[in-house]
Formats: sequence, C-alpha cells, structure tokens
Amino acid sequence: MHYDKKNHPENDPAYKGLSVNQGVDNAPMVNPYRKSSPKRHKYTANEFVEGILGGDISMLSQAVTLVESSLPEHQHIAQEVIEKCLPHAGKSIRLGITGVPGAGKSTFIEALGMYLVRDGHKLAVLAIDPSSERSKGSILGDKTRMEELSVAKNAFIRPSPSAGSLGGVARKTRESIILCEAAGFDTIFVETVGVGQSETSVHSMVDFFLLIQLAGAGDELQGIKRGIMEMADGIAINKCDGSNVEKANVARSQYQNALHLFPPHDSGWSPEAITCSSIENIGISEIWEMVEKYIKFVKENNYFNVKRNDQSRYWMYETINEQLKANFYQNPEIQNQLVESEKKVLSDELSSFIAAKNLLDKYFKR
Repeated sequence: MHYDKKNHPENDPAYKGLSVNQGVDNAPMVNPYRKSSPKRHKYTANEFVEGILGGDISMLSQAVTLVESSLPEHQHIAQEVIEKCLPHAGKSIRLGITGVPGAGKSTFIEALGMYLVRDGHKLAVLAIDPSSERSKGSILGDKTRMEELSVAKNAFIRPSPSAGSLGGVARKTRESIILCEAAGFDTIFVETVGVGQSETSVHSMVDFFLLIQLAGAGDELQGIKRGIMEMADGIAINKCDGSNVEKANVARSQYQNALHLFPPHDSGWSPEAITCSSIENIGISEIWEMVEKYIKFVKENNYFNVKRNDQSRYWMYETINEQLKANFYQNPEIQNQLVESEKKVLSDELSSFIAAKNLLDKYFKR
C-alpha cells in the first residue's frame, strides 16, 4: 500500500469513498489579530476615597476587594483608604442576621431590604458565605438568591468567602462596613455563616443582632445554642404562612417565654419574638419597627455609644492577635522547626507544651 506520508493513509485509492484533509499547522495560542488591552489604571488612596465619598459603587467595590486581598501592597492602600473614610463613617444602623441553614435568611434579607429601599434607605448587605474546608472554594450564592434586591438602585450586596479563616473575614467585614458607611449607606446588614464562632464575631460589629428561626421543624428550643439566644436582641420566626401559621405562633410563644429566662441584657432591652413571612411580606415592617425601637432605646440611655466603643476596643485586640499569629507562622525559622517539633511530639520525645514553649522562645529569641 503506497501513499504520500504527508497525507492520511485513508487517502490511498484502496480506501474507496474516503477522503481526509491534510489539516493545518498548530494555531497560535494567542489571537495575533487581537490588540492587547490597555493596562488597568491603578487608583491612589485619595482617588478611592473621593470616589467612595461621592457614592461611586464601582470604586466602593474595588476598595472592598483591596480590603479582602492578602497582598501587602493592596493592604497598604486599603488601610490608608479606611483611615481617610473613618471620619465619614459610623452613621448607619448595623444589623446582624443569623439563623440555622434553611431558616430563609436570604429570602428574609431580600424582603426586609426591599422594604427599606422602597422607604428611601440606602442598604449594604455584607454576606459572609461558607467556604469549602477541602477546596477553599465558595459558592457565594447569596447575590443570586436575592434577585430583586441585587438590582435595586439603592442596594449594594457583597458576599465574602470565609475561606476557613473566620477571624480574618470578620475583621475585613468590619472594615467594609466603614467603607459602605462613608459611601452613604445608612443601613448595613451583616449575614453570618450560621455556624459556630461566626455569630460571636458578627455580634461584635453590629448594633442589633437578629436571630431567624423556623417553626415546625421539631422541638423549637431543642438544639438552639443558649449563647446565640442570649446574644439575640430580637427573634424572627420565619415562614409564618400557609399551614405553618399555627406552628409559628406556638413557636413565638415558646421563644418569648424562653427569652425571659435569660439574664437581662446590659442595654436594659427586653428582646422580642415576632412571626413573619418573607414570601408574603407579613411581619416585615413590624420587625424593622422593633429594630428602630431598640436603636431609639439604647441611644437614649447611651448604651449605643458604649457598645460601639467596646466593639472598637475588641477589634483592636483581635487584630493584634491575628497579626501576631500570622507573623509567627510565616517566620522562616519557625516554619523550618515546626515540622521537626511535630515529629518529636508524635514520637513522644517532647510534650506538646514543651515543643510549643521552645518554638515561642525561638520566635521571641529568648
């Protein structure tokens, strides 16, 4: 069988009815006809501040991205922007929203958010989204679930991946609050991951902490962490619609009775439980009235300012702890000794405490 080596063997006359083209050489990976796009302009801290104070949402989004970045050059600009925005911040109502998965947090936020936007408020929603512990990936689905609110003129939704480092995300969320307030947003929602330590972190950066619960999912008080119940300034029993109305009303009575058993809040406020339906917009205005009533109450007795000062102090120390921890683990000498120390601990040559003390002594060069 004879054929031109440059061509396919199928083109030999022996293969009747077959014809295969020779093909072309490998195409270049980059389109030679496409002009390279101009380099993106790098804004200065002053340009960011000017844009944010002017209400430029694009500049605000880029500034929040800098805050979330771990690159040192980004952090340097971000901290300068935050410092210059600080005098223009602090004038909003900060509302923390938590609840068990499936309680309808996103639907509730959209319902309450649209109520506020229609009433003339400017709303920023900072949603801490759960990240995969394996891949460190994050769905960031809150924005897609809030279809109406995400396109509303006076609303800004920003999901942030927790990426396994809750403390870091919580600090960056607090810094994002400052930027949003400087941009003119008078109401800030912070939605928690809904698990573990996140509630404590969010509670330490908001004025009012709202717990969303679901009726008809079994014993209403079973499995509810006492700590979360004690932190709540108000409880919303969601999905009070259809055949669930009676169960929701029973749950409201149970929660209201349970709230009276906890120690009184430092603010002097007595938390309330209210039923609502995010889908049918029932009870939404009553929940916001409760928030406004609380803000008025704590401003009159000066607890509002006391709490904000306590929060600022808390985050100063949290940031010190976070930076010390990061600096320790990023130290090259410590990184080299960590593996060896771990081996000695696992082989019972050293106790965990002695190994830790040796590492800390080396770090502090004692």
